Amino acid sequence: MTGQWALILLGVVTGLGAGGGAVLFRWLIRTFTHLFFDSGASLFAFMGSYYVIVLPIIGGAIIGPMICFLAPEAKGHGVPEIMEAVAIRGGRIRARVAAVKSLASSICIGSGGSVGREGPIAQIGSALGSTLAQLLHMSDIRTRTLVACGAGGGIAATFNAPLGGAFFALELILGRWTAEAFAPVVIATVTAAAIGRSIFGDVPSFAVPEYSISSFIELPAFLLLGLLAAPVAVALTRMITLAEDLFEAIPLPPYVLPAIGGLLVGCVGLYDHTLYGVGYGKIQELLTGGTSPLLWSLLLLASLKILATSTTLGSGGSGGVFSPSLYLGAALGAGFGILLHRVMPGMTTVPPAYALVGMGAVFAAASHAPITSVLIVFELTADYRMMLPLMVACGTSVLTARAMYRFSIYNIKLVRRGVHVQLGHDVNLLNDIKVEDAMTTDVVTVLPETPLRELLKLSEHSTCDAFPLADAQQRLHGLITCDEVRRAVSDGHLDDPVSSLATHRLIVAFPHETLNDALRKLGLHDVAQIPVVDPEDHTRLVGMITRKDTVTAYNRALVRAHTALEETAKTELFE
Repeated sequence: MTGQWALILLGVVTGLGAGGGAVLFRWLIRTFTHLFFDSGASLFAFMGSYYVIVLPIIGGAIIGPMICFLAPEAKGHGVPEIMEAVAIRGGRIRARVAAVKSLASSICIGSGGSVGREGPIAQIGSALGSTLAQLLHMSDIRTRTLVACGAGGGIAATFNAPLGGAFFALELILGRWTAEAFAPVVIATVTAAAIGRSIFGDVPSFAVPEYSISSFIELPAFLLLGLLAAPVAVALTRMITLAEDLFEAIPLPPYVLPAIGGLLVGCVGLYDHTLYGVGYGKIQELLTGGTSPLLWSLLLLASLKILATSTTLGSGGSGGVFSPSLYLGAALGAGFGILLHRVMPGMTTVPPAYALVGMGAVFAAASHAPITSVLIVFELTADYRMMLPLMVACGTSVLTARAMYRFSIYNIKLVRRGVHVQLGHDVNLLNDIKVEDAMTTDVVTVLPETPLRELLKLSEHSTCDAFPLADAQQRLHGLITCDEVRRAVSDGHLDDPVSSLATHRLIVAFPHETLNDALRKLGLHDVAQIPVVDPEDHTRLVGMITRKDTVTAYNRALVRAHTALEETAKTELFE
């Protein structure tokens, strides 16, 4: 069996696992929703209708320690973690992530966390695909392909969307289209969708009447809806980032924070219980036009949804952002449709049709993935008549969102970790560069007994940010930074030896480590440079690696990779 056929067969196996994982995950969500809301109503009956406030608190108190101590990767909405694994770890994901993510996300959603189920199931499926690849000792390229198979399969099974799942995997997870990856991913999503249909039935996620535009003159209205969807999506992205920063600033253990976030979510949900969980009931209501909501109530609902989702994820909860994006899009579209229908009742279609298009437009703007958005919304509703306005709105919203904020809701986490790449492309170069190829070997060292007064004179004529303390045999004794020098001078320690003022418990790197390893140490400990030591003798200094060194080496490798790619393309063109 050739390698490609073997990969396709493994794609089938991954699709079966992802489909089964999606079925199990949705069962867990139903079970915990019943446990929290139905049983909770009896347990907290003395609180009346206010009992719902305590449910997200309890859920947060359970998942906080679970995530912190078992699998920190299960925190958040999952897709950035998959992208990071594909980008900088060759697609390698720990096997336990699937189990922890399943429990943490289902408890979070079941207890009222304002998140969706697509991110978790994508991460669960990708963890299964990665585990299979690691058991078979597959190459990085094929491991990434199986990760994409698992992620796409999870989406396909839970939403009955094989096309959307495949394009989700190719457009977002892999970020590029290759002939080798296309067949396994498609086979995996079809297999997973077949599993989902056998359990959930071959029906779309939302039952939508057959809508159609009144005439092609109405298309500019959908273009305007796309323009309005962009700031809503950007607001969701920025609010999640802001919430993460605010909760990280709270001086409490991280495993406590989801419960604190749950308190706020519980209070917000009192306005409308559909703000809890995935909110598909409200989306269905807006798509069918079962009620005639007031315009101001839809705007308030969208604002509260952004607050609830950002609080859930920012505090350390676990769940996806796809469902919240659909919720926001449906509310925005319905509100826009109501307003437009009042102004031009004879020239526009009904407001629920705008709700349908708004769903795709907001998700497209948030994810920067217009093709995936169009296909998933089409498969969620099975309404082909609205395909043209959907494409117009999604294309417009993506272009506008990119102009407003260059990062998507998925890759912003990579950016905040110091990796500025489009959809994680080329981050693998960090694993191809060794520390010894990027480090500075011409290091200015000082003797441990050197008085601070002499080091101060040396620092005035040096561009170094830190000075390693090393004896005549180049044995490392510590490190003193320029900030520490300035503080010591202001405290009047000019005659003290630098060894009494320096840091002696050091974070070190080794020459054989990758640049990605060094970058993680720099970021994790928030330092600008770390000493590089001999792996056989950790006291012998061999160099220094700084943030500037990593950036310089990465940029050089990036240029070489792009040059090689261009040369390969030229060669193939003329062959």
